[in-house]
Amino acid sequence: MSCILLLPVLAIAQQGVPRDTSFTVYGTYVKESKARPYIRIAQPAMPKGVKCKENLIYCSYGTRNLTADIFYPAKKSKKGYPAVVMIFGGGWRSGDKSQNVPMAQQLAAKGYVALTIDYRLSPEAKYPAAVQDVKAAVRWLRANAKQYRVDKSKIATLGMSAGGQLAALVGTTNGVEKFEGNGGNQEESSDVQAIVNIDGTLAFHHPESVEGKAASEFLGGTYQEKPEIWEDAAPLNHTGQHTPPVIFINSSIPRFHAGRDDMIKILDKHGIFHEEHTHPDTPHPFWFFHPWFEPTVNYTVQFLKNISSSNL
Repeated sequence: MSCILLLPVLAIAQQGVPRDTSFTVYGTYVKESKARPYIRIAQPAMPKGVKCKENLIYCSYGTRNLTADIFYPAKKSKKGYPAVVMIFGGGWRSGDKSQNVPMAQQLAAKGYVALTIDYRLSPEAKYPAAVQDVKAAVRWLRANAKQYRVDKSKIATLGMSAGGQLAALVGTTNGVEKFEGNGGNQEESSDVQAIVNIDGTLAFHHPESVEGKAASEFLGGTYQEKPEIWEDAAPLNHTGQHTPPVIFINSSIPRFHAGRDDMIKILDKHGIFHEEHTHPDTPHPFWFFHPWFEPTVNYTVQFLKNISSSNL
């Protein structure tokens, strides 16, 4: 498979692994373009000065391999480059890592190592499996830092929608043993130094939240059946003095902001840097499309630059 991908791309599931392929970029475009005919899909385009490797196994559970694609600057760096672990959305049950390739390519062109990962979705494994997978990816990145020119002290999580929830939960649970899992490279830290949350919920059971069937499938039951798990999976409930800097990049749909303002209050209490950007008049999956793709990349890069002197 070429590093210059054509969309839509469906992941090839390993034999015996259940997979929901209903959430695709093209299908989303068909749906959203009815109301907004001016939108265009942000297509993959390999920039000059960027290298990539695809389908690298970052974690294995028996015969089950989880893979990632990595994009990184070709130019060598003595200190290494900051890195971003990218987590796709799709209601915790659909989607695949190829959906983040266009943004990964652009981040690499701007001086970041971008790792876009697959992870176990709810038809295969329930919470907290996906959280453990992301933390395993962070550890793998540190274990392979020299090869891919990564600055091990500067790693962020970035996720969209369900991936945004995971990015935030991974960051707010730095150092929490129960989320580590056994995905390998245990000698490395899974701590991250920044969170990029793109329209991901921060609270499952909250006055602003309308999470339902997809969340129930991910969390192994409804709130009435599993209230402790619903609360445990909310990044808001883990936010505190050790939370790294956060950027919230949101659509104009309120339900995907659930818990954001409450989280900001906690961040302010502890003096933790944060930024908020809301694209007006946008559909939920705005990051797939022009005219919002480039501003989203720029918000992300500027945020990472803003905190680079002290954190990333």
